[in-house]
Amino acid sequence: MTLETTDRRVPNPPPFPAFHAPGRPVAVSDDSMVHRELSYAIAVGFRRLSMDIWLPRKAATTAVPLVVWIHGGAFQLGDRRELPPTFAPDSVFRLLNQAGIACATVDYRHSLEAPFPAQLHDIKAAVRYLRHHADDLGIDSDRIGAWGESAGGHLAALLGLTGQREDLEGGLGVQGHPSSVSAVVDFYGVSSLNDMPPITAPNDFMPPALLAAVPEGTSLHPETMLVGGSDNPELLAAASPISYVSADAASFLLVHGDSDGLVPHSQSELLAGALGRAGVHRDLLTIEGADHCFFFAEDQMDRILDDSVDFFRREFRQQ
Repeated sequence: MTLETTDRRVPNPPPFPAFHAPGRPVAVSDDSMVHRELSYAIAVGFRRLSMDIWLPRKAATTAVPLVVWIHGGAFQLGDRRELPPTFAPDSVFRLLNQAGIACATVDYRHSLEAPFPAQLHDIKAAVRYLRHHADDLGIDSDRIGAWGESAGGHLAALLGLTGQREDLEGGLGVQGHPSSVSAVVDFYGVSSLNDMPPITAPNDFMPPALLAAVPEGTSLHPETMLVGGSDNPELLAAASPISYVSADAASFLLVHGDSDGLVPHSQSELLAGALGRAGVHRDLLTIEGADHCFFFAEDQMDRILDDSVDFFRREFRQQ
């Protein structure tokens, strides 16, 4: 008996996904529906990069604008769900939704996971993801802004300054969409890493339990750690928003306490001055008596957040 063989072709397996599509949002309040844990970029060797998207529940006849919220934490701590202790829980996301603006809160790689420009590549991948899924999410891809605090303010500023820089896009996640934003709110972010004062007592704000996993001999200065532990002025300049100011920049609202002990108020003055010389619309709001995170100015938090939301509302209406 002769056995006949057949040519059975084994199909190729599907490619490993570079990102995941949105599912269904969940109602969390009268103001908001939230997409949780969306993987906007998947990179080999790293954790998945996630975002939450807060959508306003009020009926809208047209696509809504969106603001990307970028958390702080000295490029070493924090995640997309956390706001500073001076902010009411979820206040940024809720206030934007109440104003009819969606909000995407994004994670990005910390400085010991990957040096700069990985953090900017991540945030840009998030913006491209949002544009790619804009129709499904009901957002207006032409009206996207960025809002960040501290390290997140630094990244929001970079996002608003590098929309035309193809060399800074990175290769993560969705491709083929712009990563530019048209409006930026920067809360007490660093604008020039070379002009930051040294941190002389890092243990004052980083207890031993937080430092346990830091490799021995690693610099704890946030700016130095961001660029891989180097104090090379060229590397620090390349990671500084002020290096990318041009007439093509987004509109800016800079908000900074005049008593900030971590990021001097002069950092926002430097960026405001450079933007003004380039002919870019910018405002600098100085909070009297406020330290970093607006400590000692908690009674002004409602006004600070309301002014920031109003800035986006005005900018988006003009587009």
